[in-house]
Amino acid sequence: MADRMTPEQRRRCMQHVHSKDTAPEMIVRRWLWKHGFRYRLHVRRLPGTPDIVLHRYHTVINVNGCFWHGHENCRLYRLPKSNSTFWQAKITRNRERDAANCEKLKKMGWYSITIWECDLQGEHRKSTLQHLGLELSKILLRLNAPQPYSTPESQPMPIAAEAEVAYGKKVNETTSQQVNRSTSQRVDDSKSRKFEDSIIRRNRVSLSPTHPCKSSL
Repeated sequence: MADRMTPEQRRRCMQHVHSKDTAPEMIVRRWLWKHGFRYRLHVRRLPGTPDIVLHRYHTVINVNGCFWHGHENCRLYRLPKSNSTFWQAKITRNRERDAANCEKLKKMGWYSITIWECDLQGEHRKSTLQHLGLELSKILLRLNAPQPYSTPESQPMPIAAEAEVAYGKKVNETTSQQVNRSTSQRVDDSKSRKFEDSIIRRNRVSLSPTHPCKSSL
């Protein structure tokens, strides 16, 4: 079908298309905020300046227009008949740039979620946003999953259990038992010495003379 617009009209129409704060992007942002997800917008230090950045989830969300990013098999992706070569090359570059940015984010340890414009229209909107919330929950679980403990192979693993002892054999005394025994032995020796000293003092008192000493004239 031939383009109904003149080249000048088509140029002006494309110039008025915004790359930020688009209607599909605002739908996603409002839904995230309503459900308690906090985010930042268009962070320039990340590859591609993502539309939405959730630092807690280490995730970026890009809300892509189906035409500008070349959504295959989508009714919204139709090239204009006028100057179609230019638009095809432009959209191809956009696709390549999107793929490169996703790869850079992946190497940096970030998760990337892409939401297409057509998935936010009509009856598809509710299921798309619910799937987004589920995907963010899965990402948060992966980020907070316990990490396995690893030790170098050269170091033996610590053993918390007691040493194995053959049945019927007496277990050797542990160091703590030996210390307790030596401590109790010292206490007993001290008590016995005190008892002996008290006996000796009592005997000395009993052997002393009962009558007063006579003074010498």
